[in-house]
Amino acid sequence: MARNLVIVESPTKAKTIKKMLGSNYKVVASVGHIRDLPKSTLGIDIENDFEPKYINIRGKGDLIKSLKKDAKASNKVFLATDPDREGEAISWHLAHILDIDPNSKSRVTFNEITKDTVKKQIKSPRAIDINLVDAQQARRVLDRLVGYKISPLLWKKVKSGLSAGRVQSVVLKIICDREQEIEDFISEEYWSIEANLKKSRKSFEAKYYGTLENGKIKKVEIKNENKADEILQNIDRENFIVSDIKKGVKKKNPSQPFTTSTVQQEASKKLNFSTKKTMMLAQRLYEGIDIPGEGSVGLITYMRTDSTRISQEALDSLMKYIGENYGDSYSKKNTSSKKKDNVQDAHECIRPTDVTKAPYLIKDSLSRDEYKLYNLIWKRFVASQMQPALYNTMRLSINSNNEIFKASGSQISFDGFLKVYEIDSEKDNILPDLEVNDKLKLDSIDKNQHFTQPPARYNEASLIKLLEELGIGRPSTYSPTISTLLSRYYVVVEDKKLIPTEIGTTVNDILIENFPDIINEKFSAELETELDTIAEGKLQWKKLIEDFYEKFEKELLVAEEKIKKVEIRDEVTDIKCEKCGRNMVIKMGRFGKFLACPGFPDCRNAKPLVEKIDVKCPKCGGDIVVKRSKKGRKFFGCSNYPECDFVTWNKPIDRKCPECNEILVEISNRKEHIIKCSSKTCSYREEVKEEKNE
Repeated sequence: MARNLVIVESPTKAKTIKKMLGSNYKVVASVGHIRDLPKSTLGIDIENDFEPKYINIRGKGDLIKSLKKDAKASNKVFLATDPDREGEAISWHLAHILDIDPNSKSRVTFNEITKDTVKKQIKSPRAIDINLVDAQQARRVLDRLVGYKISPLLWKKVKSGLSAGRVQSVVLKIICDREQEIEDFISEEYWSIEANLKKSRKSFEAKYYGTLENGKIKKVEIKNENKADEILQNIDRENFIVSDIKKGVKKKNPSQPFTTSTVQQEASKKLNFSTKKTMMLAQRLYEGIDIPGEGSVGLITYMRTDSTRISQEALDSLMKYIGENYGDSYSKKNTSSKKKDNVQDAHECIRPTDVTKAPYLIKDSLSRDEYKLYNLIWKRFVASQMQPALYNTMRLSINSNNEIFKASGSQISFDGFLKVYEIDSEKDNILPDLEVNDKLKLDSIDKNQHFTQPPARYNEASLIKLLEELGIGRPSTYSPTISTLLSRYYVVVEDKKLIPTEIGTTVNDILIENFPDIINEKFSAELETELDTIAEGKLQWKKLIEDFYEKFEKELLVAEEKIKKVEIRDEVTDIKCEKCGRNMVIKMGRFGKFLACPGFPDCRNAKPLVEKIDVKCPKCGGDIVVKRSKKGRKFFGCSNYPECDFVTWNKPIDRKCPECNEILVEISNRKEHIIKCSSKTCSYREEVKEEKNE
């Protein structure tokens, strides 16, 4: 029988570590928490100094019995749950269940699951860090008080099944505030003038900038068409003269290695992964992947971190790899980075555990999505310690009868980190070789009307970036917070944008009116700082709860009297229910709106809500409508399906291709915004110029 017991959280992690430690160790999984606050009651003794009333989690009785048996039969028990506050608390609960002294040296952590690291750490156990446990308890108790005290108010005043949360409700507020900004936005007209100029067969675009007055260039905003026409009339079309040239060198530095926040943002932008999917894949890469000849090995370091720090050992290995594979000229000389004030820095960045395991070498061992994420993490890590990319730049001022146009160009002179990590926006824009006083030929000149656009709705990546900047939540909270808002239907995703629903807006209005001191960005950010202070042993966690609850309790009593009953009525349509004849109503579901019979539960009829886009099917002339795949992805198909099988992922528009007469479709993503022909054999396309945001 194994003499030592190692308890981790995940069965996959247990399997990986077991192979590394050998027969003297039995490795088992707790499968997350084994003790928690009860679901059916508050579980906090407010009168007894806010003491939590933990219970064994329902359904884990057999597992707890098995853990106790294994612990009793072992000489030594190692608590090896995840290396963060949550993991520390799980180990503390395990110590309680298994009657282990939390001050004994039984706690081990693995920032990376490789054979050397696991064997090294298992030889250096430490006591459970009670300060980290207290920080987790403070967060758990605060969240329970807010959720279990405010949610019943929402059930009573709005409808059952709603919930409030300390972080969740602040994030909802941010999304609703942006929606209000969009509704309040007043669009303003503006115009631009672009000239296509040529020198020695090389053409380029120059944009109108302003007017030369008394030897100085004054920028001019073109507010209306009359002003645009006035400028065009003043331009001498036969005389476009280069009046100034500025040449220089631009340096583009690589981004730092990934943190939890930045990997979620970049995976969303580059791979189109949701935060939930990114974290699920990262967990697999951390816990272990079977590699032929090596067995199960963790490919990346721990994925919940807000630090960009790299260990010296990993840094030395990386610098050697860069030198051997790309040359010493690509290796960064200064590798230090300044720590941000709000960074816990308990772990390293997210990086490959072994940089020599280049993605292409282990591609066959990974699923398609695992490979994509590992490839992204590996490239970002390698690029972070490479030299900056260098560009030769040129900026031109062009004079036509004292009306000034500007053009800029750049060309990569040294690719640096771009050799590994591509950036979409970094493309050559080469201007012809020019000298001051060179005369340019005008090919064409156009004026274009525009209207300022409201601020964009948040997508998952931009929302996470904002939350990190504001100091709201921590890396581990971003994904579950967004998932909760979606599961409660407070927010829906349309075209990758987060849009508040009617119920979400209603809940938000109630919360910010009655709990303004809690449901705000400042409070949430300050609380994170106080939790860090508890983790450092500089603040008692129950003191934080006491100070919070004293004011919160008073707000609850006022809100109980102040909040009036809100009735949210479903939108009634003129579509009749085929089963009972009632007018169907629009309801919100997991994948957006759908039609349902108001006679539920007597009549359970429901069907998709048909959303027309005012474009006719090119095959049969029926209406093209918006549809959803089983995974919730939007696509476009004919309303006459299955008789007509027309379908496309891209949004059709009400125009035909001028070259082949097939229907045109619109494509808008992070890389491009174009209109192109739907035919695979036709290459017709139009660039769509984006309007600027205020």
